[in-house]
Amino acid sequence: MAIKVVPVSGGRLLEEAVALGDRYTRWLGLLAPPAYRKYAEDGGLLVALDGEEVVGYALFGLPKRDYHVRLAHLCVAEEHRAKGIARALIRNLRARHPQRLGIKARCRRDYGLSGMWTSLGFVPRGEGLGRGHTRETLDTWWLDFGHQDLFADAHSDALLVVTVDHGVFAGLKGVGDDRDVEEAQSLEAGWLADLVELACTPQLLHDVRDVADRSVRQPQRAELAGLRQLSPDADAVIARHKELVAAVTGEMPDLRLDARLRSRLRYVAETSCAGLQVLVTRDPALKELSDIAWCVARVKVVSPSVVTMHVDELRQAQVYRPADLMGTAFSAGQVITGGEGELVAFFDQADGDGSSAFTERLQGFVSDSVHWRRELLRDEDGRPAALYVWALDGRTLNVPLLRTASHALEETLARQLLFMLKRLGRENGAQVIRISDPHPSSAARSASGADGFVEHGGCLTALMVDHCGSTAEVSAVAGEVAGRSGLPVPSLAADLSAEIASMAERSWWPAKLIDSALLSFIVPIKPRWSSELFNVPSMLMPRDADLGISREHVYYRSSGHRGESTPARLLWYVSDDTSTQQGKIVIGCSRLDEVLIDAPDALFSRFEHLGVYGRAEVRAAADASGRAMALRFSDTEIFPVPVTYGRLKALAQTLGLPALSLMSLSKISNALFQAVYEEGYRKT
Repeated sequence: MAIKVVPVSGGRLLEEAVALGDRYTRWLGLLAPPAYRKYAEDGGLLVALDGEEVVGYALFGLPKRDYHVRLAHLCVAEEHRAKGIARALIRNLRARHPQRLGIKARCRRDYGLSGMWTSLGFVPRGEGLGRGHTRETLDTWWLDFGHQDLFADAHSDALLVVTVDHGVFAGLKGVGDDRDVEEAQSLEAGWLADLVELACTPQLLHDVRDVADRSVRQPQRAELAGLRQLSPDADAVIARHKELVAAVTGEMPDLRLDARLRSRLRYVAETSCAGLQVLVTRDPALKELSDIAWCVARVKVVSPSVVTMHVDELRQAQVYRPADLMGTAFSAGQVITGGEGELVAFFDQADGDGSSAFTERLQGFVSDSVHWRRELLRDEDGRPAALYVWALDGRTLNVPLLRTASHALEETLARQLLFMLKRLGRENGAQVIRISDPHPSSAARSASGADGFVEHGGCLTALMVDHCGSTAEVSAVAGEVAGRSGLPVPSLAADLSAEIASMAERSWWPAKLIDSALLSFIVPIKPRWSSELFNVPSMLMPRDADLGISREHVYYRSSGHRGESTPARLLWYVSDDTSTQQGKIVIGCSRLDEVLIDAPDALFSRFEHLGVYGRAEVRAAADASGRAMALRFSDTEIFPVPVTYGRLKALAQTLGLPALSLMSLSKISNALFQAVYEEGYRKT
């Protein structure tokens, strides 16, 4: 009988897939049934059937920010191998997600499966070490879907660093009850090796020291070397610990705050002061304090299973926290002449860019014949946080220096700086951005790929394609710009998928490909939230435009669907504007990255790092169903010329479109998006 591959979201076939996976945990690693169910619910489980029997399965994730398929398990029953089942699963997986860039998998080298991966079309793309006690070598295998190279490295995996308490650490080494050990050891599964790194804070060292049984204590001490060692500032930890104790005492007066619970709170304090956001524990007493840990210390207290099921969301929340820039306490200014020496301690790079060379180079931008702008960002305490130098050379924005200092918000600042450079280039008519710094900050370098920067001539270079039109038109403009700069550029085919079109628009920002499958929507927003999110209408205390508008944010509304899909484009329509004489206006556009409907508290917990909404305000957005919708969006452009309601209606009428409904989020034609977008950027 022919093998049949079908998607599974639950029921008998899911249970049989779990049972099949449990037969091969020695090779696949431990994965709890709830994690299987989560994958299945998210569309990440395909099973191979021989008649009614499950003979194999593929378990995979579809990261929202990394446009590849992440293969967690590829499993075939031993008695059914050599029948082409693995090939059928991979072929079906590829056919279902052709818009993705490829499939990535991790596999132990000592399993001897390189022949299998090669036969399936995968190629080796590097290696790393696992975190098990054997520190086995893991090969990375890649199956490319044939999309253009410009976007192949647009997103790269970044480690989620989490701290673990002693209960989880002991479980990793097999100490504890069976359930604790099984859940803890799921963190060491091979597919997580390049996504999650486990870290140790001083409290874990104390807890290991306090283990009474020497035969247990000594092996644990030896295994501590396998974790990243963190050393947060001791005074800061003491202060944060006092804040946590005070909060627990005030909010939970009946709770006995004994020495053990105080030591648990030290894990939270140390995690926070180390600049991390995730503490992994199975301690029920500590998990009961999770709300306080988040409110006081911005630390998520989670179980190992939450890490394995939600690694992408947790990783992004840790490295990208634009909500921390809303406000904002950061200040921007020029580097003063004679003040270069102050910056060495913050931005000096050890690998070939010594302090004297760095100072001389920074001073040289003043005496150079080119008019360089030396821009410095400081945090709320006045400490230098980011430094960049730029000048315009015809249609090229040259950036010979781009540094971020070690800071809790370094990743956020790096992403912000790259988008600031693109906005700066657009405002000055640049078509190319060239970062020629020989030692750019690693945070900036790692973030640059997502914004279309590629290595070219020893520089990080990105195209600026300022055109809104068909794919052919945008490609022609990109080809013309690339040709003058000697850059390779792919030719994009017509009828692009929404995913690839969105990646192209980000890589070639501010390009807009109107004839792609990328949909457009218009979102009515009250002036209060428009002011909070975009500073339009202006607040009484205006924010620095460069830092006040974060790259990524979230907006909440009632849960009713209006055909939303992601990725997509959004137009923002201030629905009740009384601050101007123009009436209601369209103020700008964004890229829609995710739409999620859930209980308000669940949405708030997931997206608080992005938002200006409080928990009560998210709850108020819910409808009669008790659920709300979160729209996660990024890279907002505020139009230089707001488009009035009257002009919006006129543009729709000119295109022969029916009357617009602006009472709630609604889909609009890409032709109308183009007309409004061009109106917002009209020169006269």
